[in-house]
Amino acid sequence: MPTGKTDRDLPLTTRLTALSAAAALRGKGAVFKAAMSLPEPVVRRLAGRPVVIDGNTLSPHTQLALRLQRLARERGAETLPLPKGRAAVRRHAAMVGGVHPVGRVEERTVAGAEGELPARLYVPRALVDGPGPDPLLVFFHGGGMIYGDLDSHDALCRFLAERAEVRVLAVDYRLAPEHPFPAGVEDAAAAYEHVVRHAAAYGADPDRLAVGGDSAGGYLSATTAIAAAERGLPLRHQLLIYPLTDMRGECESRRTFGEGYYLTTGFMELATQLYMGDHDRSDPRASVLLADLPEGLAPAFVATGGFDPLRDEGEAYTRKLAEAGVEVQAERYAGEIHGFANILGVDGPSRRAITDMADVLRKALV
Repeated sequence: MPTGKTDRDLPLTTRLTALSAAAALRGKGAVFKAAMSLPEPVVRRLAGRPVVIDGNTLSPHTQLALRLQRLARERGAETLPLPKGRAAVRRHAAMVGGVHPVGRVEERTVAGAEGELPARLYVPRALVDGPGPDPLLVFFHGGGMIYGDLDSHDALCRFLAERAEVRVLAVDYRLAPEHPFPAGVEDAAAAYEHVVRHAAAYGADPDRLAVGGDSAGGYLSATTAIAAAERGLPLRHQLLIYPLTDMRGECESRRTFGEGYYLTTGFMELATQLYMGDHDRSDPRASVLLADLPEGLAPAFVATGGFDPLRDEGEAYTRKLAEAGVEVQAERYAGEIHGFANILGVDGPSRRAITDMADVLRKALV
C-alpha cells in the first residue's frame, strides 16, 4: 500500500546507497554500450581468441559481453539468495537492454488460474491512433520459472512491439518456489484464454493473436499453444525463443555449454528443483518435448543459439513440430548464447537476430 513517503523521507545513508547503486548501474551500462559499439576489428581483439565449438563460432560481440560481465564482477543470479538473484536478473537486463521508445505503455491485468495477474500492454507508435483492432502478441518472460518479471523484459517487449508493429501484452505469471509446477503453465493458459475472450479490452483482433517468449517464456508459449489447440481457441503464431522443452535435462548441449556461456548448470539445476520439486519431470506439461501434439497447433518460429545449453532440446522440439505436420520455421543463431534476446542496447548480432524474429512475427499476424 502507498505510504505517502518520498525519497527525501528516507535516511540519508539509505538514499546515498540507492543513488550509488543507480550510478554504478548506469556506469556499467555505459561501459557495455561503449565497448560493444567499437569497430568490429577492435571488438575482435578485445574479445580474445575465437571460440569454435560444434562448428559454431562465438560472436565477438557476445564473447566480449561475457568478458565484460566477468570484469564487472557481476555474480550469476543462481549464486545469490533468491530475492537478490531476482534483483540481479533485473539489473543485468537493464545494463544490456538499452532505451526503446514505444507509442504507449499501459499497466493492465489479466485473469490467471487463481486470480488476477499483473500485465503490461505495449502499443507501437504506428498503432496508437489507428482504427484497430490490432494484432497482439501475448508475451511470457524467461527466468527459469523462478526469476524475471515485467521489468526484466521491458526492453525486449518494447523492441518487438515497435519493430513488428503489433501490440504486446506481457504477462507476469506466478513464480516458483512460492508457486511451483504447474502454476505457471496454468496461469499462462488462463491468461491467453482471457485475452481471447476479452480481446477488445486490449485493442486486439482475436483472429490475429500470437504467443511468445524466451527460455522459460518459450516453454510457457509452447504449453499455451498446445492448450489453445486443445480448447479450440484461435492462435495465429507461436514465437519460441531458445525455449526450455525438456525438464529432464538430458540433451548434450546442456553439458557442452553448462559453464562459461551465461546460463549455467547451477542455474538450471536450481530453477528445475525449485519449480518441479518432486513432480515427475517427464510430465508433458513440464517437458513439451514429450507431449502429444494436438491437431490445429499454431505455426511456430523456433530460435536457438549455437552456444546455448538449451540449443539441442529447442531444435528437437522443432523436429517434433515438423513431424506432427505443424508449419515451423527455425533459425540457429550460431554465434549466440542463452539470453541474447535481452542484448538490445547496441546494434550488433543479438539485436539483428531479434529484428529477424520481429519481422517474422509481423508477417505472421498480417
